[in-house]
Amino acid sequence: MRVGRLVAIVVVVGVVLAVGAYVWLGQDVRREASASAYAQQAAHSLATGQVPDPIAGDRGAAQARLATTLAGMGAIPHAVTVEAVALDEAKGAGSVTFEHTWTVHAGRPWTYRTMMPLTRHDDEWRGTWSNGVVAPGLADSERLGATRVNATRGRILGADGAALVADRPVYRIGISRPKAATSAEAVQSARRLAALVGIEPDAYAAAVSGAGPQAFVEAIVYRDRSADLATAMAALGDIPGAEAIADSAPLAPTTAFAAPILGRVGQATAEIVEKSGGRVRPGDTVGLSGLQAAQNERLAGRAGYTIEAIPPQGRPRELFGAPPTNGRDVTVSLDLRAQTLAESALAKVSPASAIVAIRPSDGHVLAAASGPGGQGYSTALLGQYAPGSTFKTVTALALLRAGLTPESRLACTATAAVDGRVFKNYENYPSGRLGRIRLREVFANSCNTGLIAARDRLDPDSLAQAAGALGLTSTPALGVPAELGSVPATTGETDLAAAQIGQARVLASPLGMATVAASIAAGHLVEPVLVTDPPTPRPTGSASPGSTPPRLTAEEAETLRGLMREVVTNGSATFLRGVPGGPVLAKTGTAEYGSDSPPRTHAWMLGIHGDLAVAVFVADGSGGARTAGPILQSFLTGLAEPGR
Repeated sequence: MRVGRLVAIVVVVGVVLAVGAYVWLGQDVRREASASAYAQQAAHSLATGQVPDPIAGDRGAAQARLATTLAGMGAIPHAVTVEAVALDEAKGAGSVTFEHTWTVHAGRPWTYRTMMPLTRHDDEWRGTWSNGVVAPGLADSERLGATRVNATRGRILGADGAALVADRPVYRIGISRPKAATSAEAVQSARRLAALVGIEPDAYAAAVSGAGPQAFVEAIVYRDRSADLATAMAALGDIPGAEAIADSAPLAPTTAFAAPILGRVGQATAEIVEKSGGRVRPGDTVGLSGLQAAQNERLAGRAGYTIEAIPPQGRPRELFGAPPTNGRDVTVSLDLRAQTLAESALAKVSPASAIVAIRPSDGHVLAAASGPGGQGYSTALLGQYAPGSTFKTVTALALLRAGLTPESRLACTATAAVDGRVFKNYENYPSGRLGRIRLREVFANSCNTGLIAARDRLDPDSLAQAAGALGLTSTPALGVPAELGSVPATTGETDLAAAQIGQARVLASPLGMATVAASIAAGHLVEPVLVTDPPTPRPTGSASPGSTPPRLTAEEAETLRGLMREVVTNGSATFLRGVPGGPVLAKTGTAEYGSDSPPRTHAWMLGIHGDLAVAVFVADGSGGARTAGPILQSFLTGLAEPGR
């Protein structure tokens, strides 16, 4: 009996000890899991700007202090993860180590570790809060501040290294909220200022109303010493809170200078910020159009930043920083003098207009001016119009390839009927130049009917092939949006006849026709170049996939140059004989369009002068020689005369 009772007692004691160990071990595991869960919840709270719940002490006071501590970090993304949890079960205490990452800078985020002490109350863990949990060594009296260090924007340089776009003095006109007596007065002043500078009053008043009490709300930026600035400055004193702040901004030499090409710079739109993936922040200065937008990544560089601990008094101390990476310059082929002369030649032209000048030896676009009549549109690079008789350079090449020579005789008649449609020559065509005349005379005098009479020598794709050889249907790679031209295969006798004289479905931009002239001058296909550094990748393929036009030969180009020279010596552009600096080669062009009677006409001119090929376009004119011709003459003369 005694033995049996002893065995029973031993068994009971063993069971009790085992159960106790299990309970003790299970409680320990549960506490570790509880501490880990609390640490994860605390990391999430901290990343969202909240004090964990619960904490040891007054959580409301801690939350108010945290809000003040983080206010200077704005909306910078803050990620917090748990790196480790350490527990001392015997003391009911421990700690959690956090890893913080502030994505202030795409290339160099601010990453660090902090520790928060833990204490256990019964089975509940609580953190002990201090500013040291937010950032290492941050005193409870200090707050964080992030200061953006802007990069210096790169310049756009011209052909000779001259700065086409560089920082130039400006004045920013706006309402300074601290200088207005009340919010209502600031809004009233905003409406008065908007009316003065010509911006939308409701939108600007709303912006001023929604701004902070210390804000300066910009209305407009004026160039230093501009007439608009002088007018605004004279009236600012009568508007409470209105202020003019001297500053600088990346600008071209003048407001109009190559504006559609160079583009403009301004504050990033919400769409740009969203698409940047965090690279662009609200308020950043970015390129909004033209080269400024296309080359923004190179020009803008990358902003830096400084993170500081800011005490109630005394100087802040830097916790971390990343220096800015300044933007790099972009070099373009535009020549300052050539572009200025082109802008000046178009300044008083009312319709949309353009001048494009290309250096044939290397394809560099020296000038690409769009006149004020285009209202900011890049007429020079994007305008697509019927090229009229300037396209006869292409037609002449097609006929040469079909076996004609400059001495071949063609029937230049007053009219020519093709499948019921009657074609005629331009108004006031000289009657003494009618008859069976040589191709060189047909070209020099721009006889439509003479070329149409030779249409039986051409195939449906003859003009498209010739246009391709002269670069008109290539795909341009200028670094900004640009178009050259379109020459579809012809679909019948009438379509062919109209296409021969640059009508029907044939379209070209001023850049496209300048490219044609440049190819003729160079003796080979020329591809226009605008951005020279960084080099612009050349596109693959062409506008006519599946077909490769025969290359322009030196002999063909020489013949075409001879035809264009005769236009000046004995044809429709004799007014160019007196241009200084060597012989000028040219082709006049007039293209009918629209349904008016008589039809309206585009005016064109092509010119070759040494190592220069030029296209001039005016959307509405009385004819190439009369409207576009004097513009070409003025431009070439200005370039040839030193000091002008």
